[in-house]
Amino acid sequence: MAQVLMVVTGADSITLADGSAHATGFWVEELVELHRGLTTAGHRVDISTPNGVRPTADPGSLEGEASADWRVYLASLDDELARPRVLADIRAGEYDAIVLPGGHGPMVDLAHDADLGRLLVDAADRDAVVGVLCHGPAGLLSAVRPDGTFAFAGRRIAVFTDDEERQGGLGESSPYLVESSLRGLGVVVEPGEPWSSTVVADGTLISGQNPQSSLATAARLVQELAER
Repeated sequence: MAQVLMVVTGADSITLADGSAHATGFWVEELVELHRGLTTAGHRVDISTPNGVRPTADPGSLEGEASADWRVYLASLDDELARPRVLADIRAGEYDAIVLPGGHGPMVDLAHDADLGRLLVDAADRDAVVGVLCHGPAGLLSAVRPDGTFAFAGRRIAVFTDDEERQGGLGESSPYLVESSLRGLGVVVEPGEPWSSTVVADGTLISGQNPQSSLATAARLVQELAER
């Protein structure tokens, strides 16, 4: 059984390009399916946030009939979500895997969180499993070494694409584009068709493109952990 740290955004709003605030948080489907897939396979998952704040679900991720099942599962995690681990308290090497679900929230806090960066650099150095989904790869932006180099430069990933952001995300209101930002740091983005289930595995770095990739990303993470 692996010990998995799920790092969840603590942000509940994002400042748009025009300076206005837009409600956000974590994307429920992504958190639920990653958590459910990993725990069903027998792995332990601990939830952590910056400063140990209770994370907020993105309101848009609770819309539609499909959300009923996710709401039920989310309710079963209420105690864990109410008392997440403080990200700053986590030691390097403490977990076998680090997993980042999306929602636009990670663009706000995880992208610049020094403690997440510290843990991700350590994970990259010891070849631990790192899983990122949709906007979760924004958290990888924090993984800058003391010498200024980016820990995931040259790695292949899937991420919520610029096209998807324009078609069904924040569009031109987005304060920045995660795909473009990662490309600028030397990441090799391998996009699938917009809204397709697309997973990229580059060694121990497992990434999914969008909410439609949630189940497949969880399955690939389970496979990678089983092979270690």
